[in-house]
Amino acid sequence: MIAGLAIKEIVELAVLLIATGALSGFLAGVFGIGGGAILVPVFYECFRIAGVPLEVRMPLCVGTSLAVIIPTSIRSFQAHYKRGAVDMTILRVWWLPIVIGVVAGSVIARYAPERLFKIVFVAVAYSAAARLILAREGWRFGEDLPKGLSMRAYGFCVGILSTLMGIGGGLFSNLLMTFYGRPIHQAVATSSALAVLISIPGALGYIYAGWPAAATYPAVAALQVPFALGYVSLIGAVLVMPMSLVTAPLGVRAAHAMSKRRLEVAFGCYLFIVGSRFGLSLAGGQ
Repeated sequence: MIAGLAIKEIVELAVLLIATGALSGFLAGVFGIGGGAILVPVFYECFRIAGVPLEVRMPLCVGTSLAVIIPTSIRSFQAHYKRGAVDMTILRVWWLPIVIGVVAGSVIARYAPERLFKIVFVAVAYSAAARLILAREGWRFGEDLPKGLSMRAYGFCVGILSTLMGIGGGLFSNLLMTFYGRPIHQAVATSSALAVLISIPGALGYIYAGWPAAATYPAVAALQVPFALGYVSLIGAVLVMPMSLVTAPLGVRAAHAMSKRRLEVAFGCYLFIVGSRFGLSLAGGQ
C-alpha cells in the first residue's frame, strides 16, 4: 500500500492520468481551452478513488487543472501565433482585467462551497454548447467586440469564471468572440494566449487557497506535501503534463484543418458531455 492505495490502483490511476494528459493537450490545441474542461472531470474521479473528501475534491481538481494548463497553453499559443491567428489587440486590452479576475477567483476559491465550482462549470458549459451546436446567427451581442469599460469588464469575468472552473479561459473567450461575430479559428487561437495569462496566477492562487486543507485533513495523503501544494496535486500535474506537451501542436494542426462549422459542432458536443457529468452530480445532491 502507498498513500492508502494498492499498487494495482496506483498503476491504473497513473495510466488514466497519462492518457488524459495526451487528450487534454490535443484539445488545448484544437479548441484553445487549455485542456481544463476534460482535466477537471477526470481529476474528480481520480481524487474520488484516492479518498479526497467531497468538500475539497472539486477545488483540488480545479487548482491541479490550472497548473497543468501552464505548459500546454504556452505551447498551444506559440503554435497559433506562428500561424498569425492570435488577435493581439484583444490581449493588450484584456490582460490586466483578466489577472485581476484571477486573483478575485482565487480568493473566492478559499472560502466557496464545493457546489459553487460545479454550478459554474455546468452553467457555462451548457450555454456555450447551445450557442455552438445550434449555430443561430441571430444570437449575437453585436457586430464587433465593445470598447472601453465594457470590454475590460468582459476580461474580468473571463478571469474570475475561468479560475473557478479550472480552465484556461477558452470557453468564455470563445463564446464571447463568436457572439460578436469573430471567426471560430481566431477565437480559438486568441483563447490559447489568454490561457497563459489565467493559468499561471490561477495555479498560484489555488496553492494559497488550499494551504489550510492539509492541516484540516491530515489523514488524506493526496492533500499533503510532497503529494500536493495547497489545491494543486503535484502527482496529477507531473503525470499529465508530459503527454499534453507532446499532443498540443497536433491539436493546433487539426484545428486549422477543420471547417468552421465542424469545429463549432465538435466543441459544442464536447462541452455538453462534460457539463452533463457535473449536472448529474448536482442533481444527485453531491
